[in-house]
Amino acid sequence: MTIGVAIFVAALGAILRYAVTDSISGIDINTVGTILIVAGVVGLVASLALAMSDRGGVTDDRDRLPRDRDRLPRDRY
Repeated sequence: MTIGVAIFVAALGAILRYAVTDSISGIDINTVGTILIVAGVVGLVASLALAMSDRGGVTDDRDRLPRDRDRLPRDRY
């Protein structure tokens, strides 16, 4: 679940929990809203944790190569 999807799910849950006053027989809309809010928050925390763990540092191949390899070899005549 990406960060945007998690926020969308939590917002949808908040709408169902706090703004909808209609009822459907056999389904408690407030409970569904609460479940979606919790799922959205958990997904947001997980997405942020994964995004932060990937940011260990930016590496580039040039950092690992000696400086002499960056230059083109010259033919000596």
